[in-house]
Amino acid sequence: MSTALPEERPQAARTSQRALRWRWEWVAVVAVLAAAAALRLIELGAVRLDPFYDAAVRSMGMSWKNFYFGAWEPGGSASIDKPPVDLWLQVASVKLFGFGSTSLKLPEALGGITAVALMYAAVKRVWGFAAGIGAALALAVMPVEVITARSDTMDAVMMALLVAALLLLIKACESGKTAWLLAAAAVLGVAFNVKLLETVVALPGLGVIALMGFRSGAPGVLRTRALPLAAAVVVYLAVALSWLSGTLLFSAHERPYAIGSANGSAWNAAFVFNGTERINGKSLEAPLAGLQIANNPPQATLSEREAILITPPSPTRLLDRVGPLSGERLGIEVLIALLLGMPAIAWGWRGPPLRRAVGIGLVVWFLTGLVLFSEMQRLHPRYTEGFTPAVAALVGIGVAWGAQMRTRTQAHARVQTQPRVQLIFLVVALVALVLYSAHLLYGTPTVWWAVLASAAGAVVLAAFDRRNTAVGALTLTLVAVLAIPTVASVRAVRIHVSDAGIVGSMPADELRALSAYLRAHSPSTRYEVAIDSATRGSALIVKDGRPVVVLTTYQGRTLTTVAQLKQLIARGEVRYALLNSLCGKHTPRTDAACSEPALWVRAHGRDVSREAGLTRNGVLWRLPETVG
Repeated sequence: MSTALPEERPQAARTSQRALRWRWEWVAVVAVLAAAAALRLIELGAVRLDPFYDAAVRSMGMSWKNFYFGAWEPGGSASIDKPPVDLWLQVASVKLFGFGSTSLKLPEALGGITAVALMYAAVKRVWGFAAGIGAALALAVMPVEVITARSDTMDAVMMALLVAALLLLIKACESGKTAWLLAAAAVLGVAFNVKLLETVVALPGLGVIALMGFRSGAPGVLRTRALPLAAAVVVYLAVALSWLSGTLLFSAHERPYAIGSANGSAWNAAFVFNGTERINGKSLEAPLAGLQIANNPPQATLSEREAILITPPSPTRLLDRVGPLSGERLGIEVLIALLLGMPAIAWGWRGPPLRRAVGIGLVVWFLTGLVLFSEMQRLHPRYTEGFTPAVAALVGIGVAWGAQMRTRTQAHARVQTQPRVQLIFLVVALVALVLYSAHLLYGTPTVWWAVLASAAGAVVLAAFDRRNTAVGALTLTLVAVLAIPTVASVRAVRIHVSDAGIVGSMPADELRALSAYLRAHSPSTRYEVAIDSATRGSALIVKDGRPVVVLTTYQGRTLTTVAQLKQLIARGEVRYALLNSLCGKHTPRTDAACSEPALWVRAHGRDVSREAGLTRNGVLWRLPETVG
């Protein structure tokens, strides 16, 4: 039997400690990923669907042309207003698992889970385990991200791609290899093809990281830095514009009309309808009625709060008490990023060059999103996915920094004030958190007292345990920071909150009656029905999967003229028209109901709504047998 030499025992002990720490770190990572998966997958099928995009998924699975263009209806006459890259994933999912609620949302849920893992990997590489696990946990329980990942929209996949680009960029800066830099640029380009200009929120911050961190100390600036960075820009633009450029390979009459565009062009839909008009607040959606309940309703139910419209632009918009973008869902983590994350980055200014570059880049990313979404006129909660990675990263970095307070030896007496400075920031941040929590929850005792107790415990540990308070203070501070969003996420999962739209939805009874009547009375025509406006018949397309004639698009722009409609009728290709709105005295002339084709249908068709079993008149019209 051999006996270890005395000098070997400390080395063996250190190796054992590293192995134990490694195992516990992986336990923590698996636990966070399990929490992220549970929040995104539990009862996923019960979350409301988005009829508009689901109609496109149904149509895209019917032909390769529809698949490439993102056709909204099976006939390929109109397409969605964005590149269809994310919908390609949904088409693959429904082909594998069948067309259903869970399979339609599965790519988004998996995207949200993947983003949590990538966030841990990215932050840990620069700031260590504590910051990495804190950032991953902040993203895992962030309600706005949980809700988005459980909805069949594109934003969760787009956000995962942004985090992947961040990780690749960090690897590029670490290694100095151009291949990683170009890979990051390509992934950013793919993200653009998922959600267009929403991804641009991340570009300034990621650009700062590349400029400050990639081969920053290498000689020969032109060859070693300028050329690779220029190549990355070229790769990004080439990938970002690849699908839009590909549409130009087809003649105009071969391309579906891009819904939302002014001229049918996917480019116009991308940069005007989904760009300048979104920022300027030119809304093409009808205002929601009956949703303006009190702005301070402690007695309101969650469903009532859910219905409150997002407040107008203001510097404190993201800290609002109520509504679909309340402080519970995002603002509380934004506040921690400001109070702890920003000081942590500033404190590490003289740290390693990579940490400085990534830190400044994250701050730029965060501030870009904060300013944009505070001032943006037309805002949906899912849009904020463009900067939630920066929020989560700063939360993790800030909490870890506030918790890592250690005394210094006399040999380093000049830095003995560091714990006191950090303690001041921690106390200020936690006091602000407790006060904001009381405001946010209307004094709800359970969660608020939990936050207060956790915050007080973290401060006590930091103040009196002068040896090493990292674990205790970090744990309690995380509890304080994340208790409220975690509860909000669990509540959102329980009541099946969705951030998807309702464009093209119909009451279930009305949809069943309409579908049954059209199958019985129009089984062999080329088109199931003519629809007054693109998007309004989405639910019918999802259910029946038949081509439709689209009369108008947004703003009442005519797609099918009266003359063209008469030709379709004469050839026996369409027999019915679905007009789901009325043209009244006060109806805007840009409404589809007041378009020339819709007015002609009402003047020459026969209302068969009651005959079809519908509860409203003026919905379904039998077109004339002959036309003059």
